[in-house]
Amino acid sequence: MNRKQQWKTLALVSALSVNLAACGGGSSEPVEQNASFSLAVSDAPVDGVDKVMLCFGSVELVGNGLGNQTFTPGLESVTANNNSECRDSTGAVVANSIGVDLLTLPGATSLSLISQATVPAGNYGQMRLNIVPGSYIQLSDGTQYPLEVPSNQLRLNGVTLSAGGTFSYTLEFDLRKAMVLANPQKYLLKPTGLRLVNTSEIGHLEGVVSEAFLLANNCAVAPADQNQPVAAVYLYPGSDLELSSLADYGGTETVLPYASAPVLFDGASAYSYELGFIDAGNYTAALTCQLNDEPEQNDQLVFLQGKNLTITSSATPVQLDF
Repeated sequence: MNRKQQWKTLALVSALSVNLAACGGGSSEPVEQNASFSLAVSDAPVDGVDKVMLCFGSVELVGNGLGNQTFTPGLESVTANNNSECRDSTGAVVANSIGVDLLTLPGATSLSLISQATVPAGNYGQMRLNIVPGSYIQLSDGTQYPLEVPSNQLRLNGVTLSAGGTFSYTLEFDLRKAMVLANPQKYLLKPTGLRLVNTSEIGHLEGVVSEAFLLANNCAVAPADQNQPVAAVYLYPGSDLELSSLADYGGTETVLPYASAPVLFDGASAYSYELGFIDAGNYTAALTCQLNDEPEQNDQLVFLQGKNLTITSSATPVQLDF
């Protein structure tokens, strides 16, 4: 074979290789460019309220350079079903929305908004939850007030979804921090009281407070209204923290709260609390019988006792009693 024939043969082999690659030939596996994404919501209860109805319209993942990834209740198989809880000012049901009573999701309980959606992999700079008309709160006396979200959006830090990965997140509403009385006619829900956690890296906390401890510290006991707390447990990042260094939600002390939960009477003999979806790590839990913690004011709470604990990634709650 002369040199000219050799060059023709090489050119033919090269062309065949390109065509095979274009047609999926060869032994190389295709590179996965998608990820699986799930999102649920849960709640840490708030004092003196019987219902917190929040109306979700859609969830958006923003900033991957590929356009917003939008998920709307009832429109996709991976989203929660829509319901008729959310109504506009005329009383008409808001289409493709889901109303969720957050108080039905305490501790480790959650409700899935998105289940194993396939999305383009990448770095999403922001997550947005669009809130539609119809949200409200109902106080223990039956009075209802509108619940509004500034700009009708809850905007959260984004997430990085690597190719081929499975990612599951839970949005925890700490209502004692997030819900603010704007005036006598409405409440505001602010994103400052929200925590987005990776569900594979969280644990839960629960416990009881002895009535003897409450009585010894002049705390209220056995309220007729079981939704009325007798105390509150605050959780702070870090161990061996001095009680004097612990701030309330609007406080100026050194260590700010990670989360909190009310201590509720069961109507018989037990006083219990629960906190769900806590990032794994070391914490200090502190108990107070003062319940006047306004999220945007320095209320100078007095903590009666603090205890160290470690939260591990587990579905079984850590038990911590006072």
